[in-house]
Amino acid sequence: MNRRDFAKLSALAVAWSSLPTSLPMFAQTASAGKPLGFAAIGLGRICDIFMRACQDPSGGAKVTGLVTGHPDSKGEKYASMYNVPKSSIYTYDTFDRIRDNKDVDFVYIGLPNSMHCEYTVRAAEAGKHVLCEKPMAISSAECRKMIDACKQAKVKLMIAYRVQYDPTWNHAIDLIKAGDIGQLESFQGGFYGQMRNDWRLDRKLAGGGSLLDLGIYPLNAIRHILGEEPNAFTAVVATREKGDRFAQVEQSMEWTMKFPSGVIASCGCSYGQTGPGFLNINGETGFLTMDPGFNYGGAVMRGMAHRKPVQQSGLGPMTSQFTLEAQHFTNCIRNNQEPLSDGEEGLKDMIAIEAIYKAAGTPIA
Repeated sequence: MNRRDFAKLSALAVAWSSLPTSLPMFAQTASAGKPLGFAAIGLGRICDIFMRACQDPSGGAKVTGLVTGHPDSKGEKYASMYNVPKSSIYTYDTFDRIRDNKDVDFVYIGLPNSMHCEYTVRAAEAGKHVLCEKPMAISSAECRKMIDACKQAKVKLMIAYRVQYDPTWNHAIDLIKAGDIGQLESFQGGFYGQMRNDWRLDRKLAGGGSLLDLGIYPLNAIRHILGEEPNAFTAVVATREKGDRFAQVEQSMEWTMKFPSGVIASCGCSYGQTGPGFLNINGETGFLTMDPGFNYGGAVMRGMAHRKPVQQSGLGPMTSQFTLEAQHFTNCIRNNQEPLSDGEEGLKDMIAIEAIYKAAGTPIA
């Protein structure tokens, strides 16, 4: 997919404008000192959300650059919103000039999946730290290339697993580590929705179907909680709808995983179903259910832990997972620490995704 074709497609993106513009610090230590500047690459829906979230000073970041195929429309619109000088609006062709912009400390990559690798490598070569949306790339080979480029350039690479910074999810992990639901036995999870008229239905841009976009949420949550990598898989795909919508990617997928410890998991995802985004965590003596588990508004937890009912609401309307992940990344840059959700985390997910597609007998890209 060339940059000109993507620029045309990106003009169809719908801006998401309901995120609060004032977000209090929550659950972590705020970044200290002058905010770090970042360039948003893509200016689609996810970049719009991230830029709005970073208006909260506790995130430690502010918009200082923009990269878009529409510099005279989208570029000028967001430049006006965030006081970005015209000289800091870049196109995909002029992106490499960002190396000379001292006000840009890192980039936030909100591009289609197939473009993540190219712009991570180019950003690293320009000396900029990288916060890249998930999935990290469309193959494990691309993930390794991204990791190597950032290591060689000595810049940080973080994958935007926002759920890992959600306090409700971290509370659930604390309960599990404390043994409050006994030994872990199994998981059931899924993320289901309807996708229409979107680049995610274009295999060249997306690299695959809903597994890379929605299914990655329960996959990553399970891996993150267990601290293990799955080593056995089964999977099936189905496309029941006739027509053009699923001409390039599958409609639905269900898969199972087994881990070295013996824990088993059953998961699903779809671009053609209406359903929840959830994770059931089952132990010997208790259970936790995260439902909704993966929404922008934060997780809601309920269940039985230490033989007592537990319940915790989501983040609430004035808190953002995007602010929390920005906060974590800027702290890592300031303190020269490796991000919790680093490139290796993204690589491990992609290795599992490739194995799931292989089990289903369906090529990933």
